[in-house]
Order: sequence, then structure tokens, then C-alpha cells
Amino acid sequence: MPISDPLDGARPFARLRELARRPTPAEHCDVCGQPVAENHDHLMEPAARRLLCACGACAVLFSGQTGARYKRVPRDVRMLEQFELSDAQWDSLRLPINLAFFFYSSPKNRVVACYPSPAGATESLLPLEAWEEVAEANPVLAGMEPDVQALLVNRVGYARGLAPAEYFIAPADRCYRLVGIIRTRWKGLSGGTEVWRDIAGFFSDLRTEAGRGGGSSA
Repeated sequence: MPISDPLDGARPFARLRELARRPTPAEHCDVCGQPVAENHDHLMEPAARRLLCACGACAVLFSGQTGARYKRVPRDVRMLEQFELSDAQWDSLRLPINLAFFFYSSPKNRVVACYPSPAGATESLLPLEAWEEVAEANPVLAGMEPDVQALLVNRVGYARGLAPAEYFIAPADRCYRLVGIIRTRWKGLSGGTEVWRDIAGFFSDLRTEAGRGGGSSA
């Protein structure tokens, strides 16, 4: 009869403690390869619509350049408390869900509408006249920086009669962070409790960022 090792039951826990002590792999700048802090800058490659991690030096290098391959993504978030968008105008934008972001794409030379889905960021055909009507009613949209800033719309709570609609001018990396939450955590047909909790947390953090930066705006 084999003799059991009295330490066998403890080994899995020892393994967990060992893994917990290991440092998580550090992120690196996608331009120069230097390590970057957790709260680091991002660059956007408009032609590929691709985000890159960037150290401070590389981020500054691509600030304010015209015609460069990469553009620095700004960090400021603005909550648009007086944004005007009627239910009829929203319906005219022909989006299948109540979360979306809109940005001016330099390569496409037009405004692009995307909504987050389990498949990633899904581009939606945006009726030009419908968008022009929204933009005319909200001149603040003219100040968005092409490719790297977006109008981020959250009408989920509003559609359920639970909360007001929310509108932000947000950096592109925040929009794609929301996309990542839905792409990686959505389960079944309705998404599941976890993903909706994480979406609520995302917008709570976004509101905090806007308030911290004095970014609320009419």
C-alpha cells in the first residue's frame, strides 16, 4: 500500500504562493522597447486603427505632428452634461445597441460610428445627414481631434429607464478599453452579470476621470 506524503495537500497552495510572488510581466513601449508604467500613454496608427503602448518620450515625439504615422492619444476626458440628442436622432443613427463611439477618421475622410460587441469594435454605416444634424446641435464635437478622440455614448441605463443618457468626449484608448471588456467577458445572449457590472464600473471610472480633470462641459 503506497504511503501518502503528508505535504501533498499543501503543495498546491505553495504553488499558488510562488506564483503570487512572481512579478507580472512589465509592459513595454511599442516604439522603442523601454518599460512603461501601468498608467502609460498610447499612440494611434490611424491607417490600421491600431493602438500602441508608448513611453513618455515617444509619446511626446508624436505630439502635434501632421502627417506622421502615429498620433498621440490625449488623456483628458470630458463629460458633456448639456449634450443634445433626441430619441428620434439616436434612432436615425441606426445603431443596434445603446453603446457607441463616433470619431473622425483621417484615412476614410469621414465620421465613423463603432459599437462594442463580443466580436470587437464593429463599424456601423452612419447616415451622413443624421450625423450632421447631431453635430450642428452640438458644436463641441467640432473640437474633437481626428482619429484619437471620440464621442462616447452610453444610453444603456436610459433605455431601461434607470439612468440618464451619458455623453463623453473620450480618448480612443478608453473607447477600446470598453470594447475589450465586452469582447472578453460577454457570455451567452445577454452578456451575463459580470460584464454589465464591469461596464458600469468602466463608466463610473470615466465620470471620475472627467471630474478630476475638470472635464465636465456644456
